[in-house]
Amino acid sequence: MAALDVPRSVHRYVEVDGLRIFYRETGTPGAPTMLLLHGFPSASHQFRRLIDALGRRYRLIAPDYPGFGYSDAPDSTSTGGGFSYTFERLADVIEGFCEQLELSRFVAYVFDFGGPVGMRLAARHPEWIAGLVVQNANAYEEGLSEMARGLASLRGIVDGDADKVRTALTLAATRGQYLKGVSDPDAIAPDGWTLDQHFLDLPGRKQVQVDLAFDYHTNIARYPQWQAWLREHQPPTLVLWGREDPFFVEAGAHAYRRDLPDAELRLFDTGHFALEENLPEMAGLIAGFLDRTWH
Repeated sequence: MAALDVPRSVHRYVEVDGLRIFYRETGTPGAPTMLLLHGFPSASHQFRRLIDALGRRYRLIAPDYPGFGYSDAPDSTSTGGGFSYTFERLADVIEGFCEQLELSRFVAYVFDFGGPVGMRLAARHPEWIAGLVVQNANAYEEGLSEMARGLASLRGIVDGDADKVRTALTLAATRGQYLKGVSDPDAIAPDGWTLDQHFLDLPGRKQVQVDLAFDYHTNIARYPQWQAWLREHQPPTLVLWGREDPFFVEAGAHAYRRDLPDAELRLFDTGHFALEENLPEMAGLIAGFLDRTWH
């Protein structure tokens, strides 16, 4: 029987700043390359189906941030450990990851937390960025829902702030992130939220998310800088957005066109994890974008 045309993925660790960082990779050097930056509370497994769909023609690389997925999760400085869970620090590690893998040019797929990580990388290394695929990754004030504004207002300086964050780290909340706003709940496999919650429930992992929630305001403060970067560099950009996202509302998708008038924009009648429901159409759009953009 002939072999099916399915890409062979590899799953490896690389050491960055003394941490073992897990990543998934498929494709061959020289192929159009895309770095997949995951969101909250997920990890590189959120891209597993996209990797299968596109990995034969393109090189796709998806790391887990420190404190997420299969990567090391050192104790937080907030609990007496030695690692500071801030978005700046996550970007430091992913920058080192790119240097270890000699990734000097790629399209960055940024989703949710991948937005602030990816935009920090772009600001540090504009020469690395061949283009952007932006999927429900906000960079504009108008894209923040009231829920998102409320969480971003927490600093950990008021009693009860940590408890408010922890209410978003339960199985019910994680499941809700996948199902809120979708058109067909039966199309959403439980694998994603089940694995996400498994990692969240590991010792120390909830504190990681509390620390990052208290740091989220630093991303909003950088929105004007990132918007200026987009205006200056005009990277080819494909914006894909689940319009029923309860965190990052549709206005945030349209806002990219203000600074990137040539950006391609496609909206989907789904929620935050749009790939879960709309992978076939989104994969086709991403493939076309990579073909047009890579040179």
